Formats: sequence, structure tokens, C-alpha cells
Amino acid sequence: MASVYDLKPKFQNLLRPLCGALAKAGVTANQVTIFAALLSIAEGAAIFFTHGARWSLLALPAVLLLRMALNAIDGMLAREFGQKSKLGAILNELGDVVSDTALYLPFAAIPGMNVLLIAVIVALAVMTEMTGVVAIQIGASRHYEGPFGKSDRAVWFGFLAFAIAAGTPANNTVVAAYLTIMVFAAINTIINRARAALKEAAP
Repeated sequence: MASVYDLKPKFQNLLRPLCGALAKAGVTANQVTIFAALLSIAEGAAIFFTHGARWSLLALPAVLLLRMALNAIDGMLAREFGQKSKLGAILNELGDVVSDTALYLPFAAIPGMNVLLIAVIVALAVMTEMTGVVAIQIGASRHYEGPFGKSDRAVWFGFLAFAIAAGTPANNTVVAAYLTIMVFAAINTIINRARAALKEAAP
């Protein structure tokens, strides 16, 4: 299924010169991974403690774009500059789950927001990444199928943050419908990743 993840190679090509400069400066993949997680936690805390103040929501799309860039950079540093490690693999997977949870769960603190739907989406996001990783345990590769992978979630939540900052009430029926679509997209993604993994691992 189509996903924003499909654009990753082009995104990486744009970042490759910066990645090379960071490697020469002694920056490691693990440092970038940790920084991305800390950045996400800081932005999530801003949304949570301000109950979705306009400035915190307007900052989210920029933070999400920076996070995606950092995620691409840490992967390139690991693969192209000999920085692969077992610790890095753990940090990479945990960092994604921590970042998603930190960035999206605070939406529940926005007045009028459907707390249950936000909680379900975040839980499904964790399950989505778990499904992709579990594929390795059955002899398949790490899977990233959409339509609601990490990059896709960033686009959907970035748009939601912008809409609310622009004045759309969080308790609007359109927002509830938007969140519901996200739930079904996440479920579909879990199924797609599981099916793809089983097909790859089939004897």
C-alpha cells in the first residue's frame, strides 16, 4: 500500500551531504537517535502542559519534519559510515515508539479532544511497529508497509495540529471522523505488515 515511507530514498539523498558532514564532525548514529527522542518528548510535554496551546501545535509539524530528518540521518550514519551496532538497533526501535507516544498521546490533553480515540491510535501505533519488528522473529525482514506507518502518522497528526491551531474545535465531529479514519488505517497497516511478513517467511 502507498505510504509516505516510499519517499524515503529521495529524502535521504537530500540529507546525504549533511550526513557526511556530521560523520566528519564525530556525530554518531546513536547520538542522533537519542536527540530525536528527546526532541519528541520536549514537544509532547509542551502540548501536554499547555493543553494544546496554539504555539505548541504550530511547532509540531516542524518538529515532526526534523524528527523524520534525524531518523533518516541516524540510519545513513549506521549503514554508510560503519556505525551499525546492536545497541543502535535497540535504540532505533525504542526511540520510534517513545517518540510517537510522547508526541501524540498529549493530544488527549487538548480540551474537547476524544481521549479514547487518541489512546487507541497511540496503542495501535505501538502495535504497528511491533508487528514490523516481530517479522524478523519468523525469518522475514523488518517490514514497513502502510498506509499508516511512522511517516504517515507524522503527516496525519501534523495536519491535525495545524487544523486545531487554526481554530477547528477539538470536539468537532469532523475531527472525530478524522481520528476514526486513523484508527482503521492503523489496523489496516498492522494487517498488511503481518501478511507481508508471513508471505516472505513462507517456505
